Amino acid sequence: MSSAEALDAADVPPGRPGGREPRLWWTLGLFRSELAITFGRWRTLALLAVLAAVPVLIGVAVKIETSDGGEIGRGQGGGPAFLTQVTNNGLFLVFAALAVTLPVFLPMAVGVVAGDAIAGEANSGTLRYLLVAPAGRTRLLLAKYTSVLAFCLAATAAVAASALAVGALLFPLGEVTTISGTRIPFGEGLARAALIAVIVAASLAGLAALGLFVSTLTNSGIAAMAATVGLLITVQILDTIPQLHAIQPYLFSHYWLSFADVLREPVYWDGLVRNLGLQALYAAVFGSAAWARFTSKDITV
Repeated sequence: MSSAEALDAADVPPGRPGGREPRLWWTLGLFRSELAITFGRWRTLALLAVLAAVPVLIGVAVKIETSDGGEIGRGQGGGPAFLTQVTNNGLFLVFAALAVTLPVFLPMAVGVVAGDAIAGEANSGTLRYLLVAPAGRTRLLLAKYTSVLAFCLAATAAVAASALAVGALLFPLGEVTTISGTRIPFGEGLARAALIAVIVAASLAGLAALGLFVSTLTNSGIAAMAATVGLLITVQILDTIPQLHAIQPYLFSHYWLSFADVLREPVYWDGLVRNLGLQALYAAVFGSAAWARFTSKDITV
């Protein structure tokens, strides 16, 4: 089902086209239809399934490697910061899985969904029909961005929930040892894990806006997805070159792993605030660019 068909199927009460109530119901129907379309695609479900499978693979690998008395990372240059703690507390699998998926897997999935948001509709020929609705271009763009943000949260939740389930199944649970060396109750550790998942989802807001802007520049969904993922890879490479240290704090991925500061006692907020502020800046800049492009774009298909 296309977005246009889903919007037609929404429960929109009759009324004057220019009335405030019909316009509000059109907007709510548009939001509902965009969420239904985003999470109703097989591609989206496949992306969520792949993301949920990553913690399973990590947990099984750690269990096999340590079952014979081995140590994670020994003789291999070490592993992710949280990986060595997984065998002592399964909750650390949540932190390890997010640390593994955030640099590549999560942003690539978001890039695919965001890049296809507008360009996919244009390619399928349904964008022109969506613009006939009273909601207008601005509300349509906002609904598209909201659906991408919802996918960011769902993708992060899929990784975290899968990691928690696998960690509880394969490893013991108990008090959490923070990076600072102090111990906190399991309930507080679980609450911090939930906070980390929300922070990781928010860390993808800037990329979502960038992908949405790219999606307004072309009528090819594949081209928009490829361009968004290509920009992601380019930024990740730039963030690893020491000679570019002057611009790295302004790259949207630079503070992604600052979520580890939530596991300090007390919590270090500096890096987290910088990260969320940078995401808000990217969302504002590229969201505005997407709006300027989309509201002036000549839709012929």
